[in-house]
Formats: sequence, C-alpha cells, structure tokens
Amino acid sequence: MSVAPSLLDSLPEPTKFYRWLVLMSVSLVMFGNYYFYDALEPLAKLLQVQLHFTDQNIGLLNSFYSIAPIATVLIGGILIDRIGTRKALLIFSVICLIGSVITAIGVTFPLMAAGRFVFGMGAESLVVAVTTAVAKWFKGKELSFALGINLMIARGGTWMAQNSPTWAKGAYNSWQTPWVIGVGFVSLCVIGAIGYWILEVRAERTSSLGTAGESDKLVLSDVKKFGISYWYLVGLCVVFYSAIFPFETFAVKYFVDAKGTSLQLGGFLLSVLTIFTMIGTPLIGLYSDKVGRRATIMLLGTFLLIPVFLMMAYTNITLYVPMAMLGFAFTLVPAIIWPSVAYLVEQRSLGTALGLMTMVQNMGLAGMNWVLGKANDVAGASAANPSGYVPMLKILTVLGFIGFGLAFLLRQRERGPNGHGLETITTASQA
Repeated sequence: MSVAPSLLDSLPEPTKFYRWLVLMSVSLVMFGNYYFYDALEPLAKLLQVQLHFTDQNIGLLNSFYSIAPIATVLIGGILIDRIGTRKALLIFSVICLIGSVITAIGVTFPLMAAGRFVFGMGAESLVVAVTTAVAKWFKGKELSFALGINLMIARGGTWMAQNSPTWAKGAYNSWQTPWVIGVGFVSLCVIGAIGYWILEVRAERTSSLGTAGESDKLVLSDVKKFGISYWYLVGLCVVFYSAIFPFETFAVKYFVDAKGTSLQLGGFLLSVLTIFTMIGTPLIGLYSDKVGRRATIMLLGTFLLIPVFLMMAYTNITLYVPMAMLGFAFTLVPAIIWPSVAYLVEQRSLGTALGLMTMVQNMGLAGMNWVLGKANDVAGASAANPSGYVPMLKILTVLGFIGFGLAFLLRQRERGPNGHGLETITTASQA
C-alpha cells in the first residue's frame, strides 16, 4: 500500500545510503546481463572448431541478439513509462534467463541463435529499465557518477566473461560448459530485480519519492519534439557502439589467428578495454558532473577510434597500446552518452527516449556484426591468412571518422544558443 499523496511532503527523501543500496541492486542486474552477452567472445574460436561455425554464424549470434530489441526495446521503454520500473525490471530479467537457457542447450546454430534472440528481447530492454531506475533515484544527485558506477559493475561481468578461459580453463574443453556458467550469472539478474522491487516498495512507504502524475505519462507524439541534439546523440551512439561491440565479437579470434596469442591471452587483451572502462567510467562521469564539457569529452572519445584500428591493421606494435587507447575511448563516451539523454528530453519521456536510442543502436549492431563476419569470410580471415582481417579493421576505421563528425556537430550545437547544458556545469533538468 503506497502513501497518500497528501502525506508525501511530510516524509523525508531516501538517505544517500539507501540510494546507493538501490544502485547496487540494479547493478547486480547489469552484471549478470553483461556477462552472458560477452560470453560469446572467448567462445568464438571454439564454436568454429567444434561446431564448424563460420564468422558469419558467429556474427549472426550477436546480430540475432540485436535484432530482437529493434522492436521490443521501444515497447520496453513505453512499458517502463506505463507500468513502472520495478515490474519492468523483473519481467525483462526473467526473459533474459529463459533466453540464456535456450542458448546453453542449443546444439545447432538455429537453436542457439533463437536463444540469443530471446535473450536480446529481455537484455536491451533491461538496460533501459536499469538506466531509467538510476535516473529516477539520482537525477540531480550525481547522476553521471551513479551511472558510471553502474557501468563499472556491469563491465565487471564483461571482464569475468572475457577472462573465463583463464579462471574457468577446464570449461573450454566443450563449447557448452561456458554457456551453462553464463546461465548461472544471468540468475543474478532476477535476484537483483527482486531486490530492487523490495527496496522501492519499502521506500514508497517511508520516504518521499513523488507520485507518478505527469512524469509517468507517455505521449508518442513527443518523439517528434526531440531536438536535433538528441538525434545527433542517437547517431553517435549507433556509430560508436557499432565500432566497439562487433569488434569485440571477433577480437579474441582475431588475436589468436592474426597475432598468434593464446586463447587466454586473447581474452585478457580484450579485457584490457574493459579494465579501462571499469576504472575510468565513474571517474569521467564524476568529472563531467563537476566541469560539464560533455560533448567535448565525447568528441575526444570518438577521435581515438580512428588510429586504433589503423594501428592493428598496419603495424606490429604491441596490442596493449591500441587496446588501451580503445579502452580510454570506451571510457569517455559511454560515461557521458546515456546520462546526456536526461538533458535533452523531458522527464516524462525519458524511458521512451532511452528505448528509442537503444533500438536504433541495435539496428547498427545487428547489421555490423553480420557485415564484419561476412567481410572476414569473404577475405578468408584465418590463422593461415591473417591479412584477411584487414577489411574488417578498415570498416571500423570508417566508423571512427563518421562518429567523429557526429560528435563535432553535437558539440557545435550544444555550444550555441540552442544548447541543452551538455557543455555547462548543470544538473540534468528539463530539456
């Protein structure tokens, strides 16, 4: 039973400790989610050897993951606005668990792809729900820093998945065992969602959280009112993530085939990117809360993409250098891009705006995972033909140039009279 609106003003706001307890709960959800998504990366070579998957097959496993949210994540954003965050969190978590189980028992490509599809239906909408929950509890109270902490914990799941050939070496005798381990981690999504439900219900009874009112009503026509800065941000999101995640799909396989690393070292090299983001993302979020310059930070992050893939394609420099640069880039942009949405749209449409951006992002990811896999197969990328990976790296370089252009346009817009505060020291407020 919730507290009557007339009594809300007499109740205190949730304590800082309670807010951070909420953050830990939703971060647990993200941890399990990220682990299972990234469990594919160290498995790519094993799937090729034991199940005879092509690079297109491997890319399509993540394409199917991304295809599902193209429609469902927008619906998920609307659902969040309609039924509330805690119900949406639990629903999407259960869907993720179902999808992970189907993937783990899949003995053929179609069944495994179906599992990734179902997992994607829940996972990306789950990210939107978590982001909306954090914004609800932290808007005006270190929002970028809180989202940075959330991403740091989530990428702890990524780091564990990428390094699983080391800490779970015995599991890599079979392609199926790593998937089964992943199912165990996805169960954390459900546990975290239940924890959030309990915490929010208790807070509604003892604290002033406000009422649904106008802020929770959705008007689809509001999408037409999203300004040009929002669409620049969407474009930047699509291009930037399309250069990062599809590369990660093939990175370990590329390191093993083209650079002669072991599976364990390949996983660790990929996790260098993750280590940078785990440490740097909350710091960049805190820095942007203090000094602003959000569009400028994203401009720098997208610029770093350009030399990274050129170095891999045309030099023999140690992989630690480009991977560290890529990690720094991946620290700068995600720490800023998602909380920036709260500056560019009204609060009542935040769930829809995040859902729309995630939906369009997944269109890019679905296409690029397939494109890179196709490019590798056409060029004959393998240990016997390491130069076959060069077309993939060229494609990723082009994405870096496009992302830099979009970030430049966003920065120019936000520095002008029609800006929304991305470049200034303000708390996220009305667009």
